[in-house]
Amino acid sequence: MLRLLAAHPALEVRTVTAHSQAGERLRRVHPHLASYRNMVLQDTTPEALAGHDVVIFALPHGASGALAAGMGDDTLLVDCGADHRLESANDWNDYYGGEWAGAWTYGMPELPRVEGPSQRERLAGARTIAVPGCNVTALTFAFAPLVADHLVTPSSLSAVLAVGPSGAGKKPTPTNVAAELIGQAVPYSPDGSHRHNPEVRQNLRNASGQSVQITFAPVLVPMARGILATAHAQVKPGVTRAMLRASFERHLDGEPFFGLLPEGEWPRTGDVLGSNRVAIGVGLDERAGQAVIVTAIDNLGKGTAGAAIQNINLALGLDECLGLSINGVAP
Repeated sequence: MLRLLAAHPALEVRTVTAHSQAGERLRRVHPHLASYRNMVLQDTTPEALAGHDVVIFALPHGASGALAAGMGDDTLLVDCGADHRLESANDWNDYYGGEWAGAWTYGMPELPRVEGPSQRERLAGARTIAVPGCNVTALTFAFAPLVADHLVTPSSLSAVLAVGPSGAGKKPTPTNVAAELIGQAVPYSPDGSHRHNPEVRQNLRNASGQSVQITFAPVLVPMARGILATAHAQVKPGVTRAMLRASFERHLDGEPFFGLLPEGEWPRTGDVLGSNRVAIGVGLDERAGQAVIVTAIDNLGKGTAGAAIQNINLALGLDECLGLSINGVAP
């Protein structure tokens, strides 16, 4: 987030806060952020956050709700964590537990909606925004056009996601430190218990008006960042490869951060790293009757920080693409 904000022509970072590292120089904690010079990390308190036009939370779940309650109505609040994504208290209790903080405007402007204003219209002028989860972003864009156009059976959705360990959080664990991860792939929460599950279902329900069933398995792989989601769904009788591609072309027409690859080509994570781009490949396994969709994102770009800045731009009436790039940084 700080790296992207440093190059944003209309936003200036005035305060950066922390918890255990409060009092440290920002560049000591993140030496690559050279432009922040001698900025010092402050304690994360309502007093430190007061008086800003925009406040961005990047906290563990359950932490931003109390802080947000102490902020004034004239501040744009953007939560990169999970606290305000889910519209259902039951879903929150089922997957997270603890007090549900309520739903904020959902920060996915490209999400189709079966009724009411578009998601982009909802974000224009919003004062509280919930940034989507990174796996959610990769999966929503794999399935949303097809379920919205009723081309696939909504109870047949499945996916496997290759995920860099930055997508599993910063805290070191035996499964995501390099000594354990290099040389192997490690699945996590493959049995429907992943906390992004209800958020994906919520998005696809809002896109199609249908209840959906989805199972997906994230797999940690030895790349620092990036998500490659390979998704499958049973197509309805008579659905062709051309109809699948036409669905994506129609829903993604004019979207600045989406790239539908030519038929027969598939995305790679290296091509989107450092960008706010979603690369999509679409095919049809005719023998199995399955749509095949592959999406690639940078989990720290369009998967989190880039999406947050895109939503801030919309909420403030700025050019949606300001400070964001579709170009990756490969190699």
